[in-house]
Amino acid sequence: MKKYLVKRILGIIPALVGLSILIFILTRLMPGDSIRLAAGTDATPAQIEALRVEMGLDKPLYIQYFNYVKGLFTGDWGLSLRTKRNVFLDIRDTFAATFELSLVGMIFAVAIGVPMGVVAAVRNNKLSDQIIRVTSLSGIALPRFFLAILLQFFFSYVLGWFPVIGRGKVVPAGITGMRLLDSLLTLNFAAFASSFQHILLPALALAIASAAQIMRLTRTNMLEQLNKEYIVAANSYGLPANLIYNRYMLKNAFISVLTTIGMQFSSLIGSAFLVETVFGWPGMASYSIAGLMYKDYNAIIGVTMVIGVIFAVSNLLVDIAYGILDPQIRLGKA
Repeated sequence: MKKYLVKRILGIIPALVGLSILIFILTRLMPGDSIRLAAGTDATPAQIEALRVEMGLDKPLYIQYFNYVKGLFTGDWGLSLRTKRNVFLDIRDTFAATFELSLVGMIFAVAIGVPMGVVAAVRNNKLSDQIIRVTSLSGIALPRFFLAILLQFFFSYVLGWFPVIGRGKVVPAGITGMRLLDSLLTLNFAAFASSFQHILLPALALAIASAAQIMRLTRTNMLEQLNKEYIVAANSYGLPANLIYNRYMLKNAFISVLTTIGMQFSSLIGSAFLVETVFGWPGMASYSIAGLMYKDYNAIIGVTMVIGVIFAVSNLLVDIAYGILDPQIRLGKA
């Protein structure tokens, strides 16, 4: 297991290095002079040049890159041209909101997708299966931002059941920055109720498409297990159907579903930006959009690297789960 884990961790390093080089070059190729934009229209040439030196953008590109990489490990991610703060601090202040939204969305997606996939497989070609399949296709087809607008309009504006925007007025003591978790850790149930009420609609807007993908794959894999010899043997021994479905079939079907869950969680981080914009969620979306509009090099690179690390860690966790559930994969026999 140790060799398997080390191999997977080492495989992440080249990908992150390649991503950092690519995004660094692309930001430098953006049209326009970000320093002139940051300095303002009234800045003199001397002031513009002084700001360029302060930001370290007067140095050759390779020196800028190595200084940036060195800063990644020391918490110095460079100054934001827009906020004039360390990008690390800016992202730290907004990351928790985006991560919490994506995590709750993923929990909803798994909680909806896996049981529906099992029901669809058990009730194969029956009415309930057909309804679930049509529903899943609709969930995949609808763009997340459009679904977010529909949910917001119907449940917030028409019915008035949920707040329109924000994370909640009752703020728990900050420990992790994730309000649901902080509310539980501090036993602040009023803050938990407020936070859950605010996060429910945006999390569902994120979750539905992912739940549909997970449901379809769970159903397909469960159906593949039905005719396997071990299932036939279990049926011949008279084992209860629920035991066969949940302990044996679902466990083996779930191995490949893990890949989809890992990929979906990574994609939720990116999709969360659109949903955050619709619901006024104070996460990384507004920071990233402002960075793009402002040609804020360090902010763009910082956000991209955070998303890249999340992708890499998600895939690593999926690989580890694979190794635990299936020793053949861990030992390189499959």
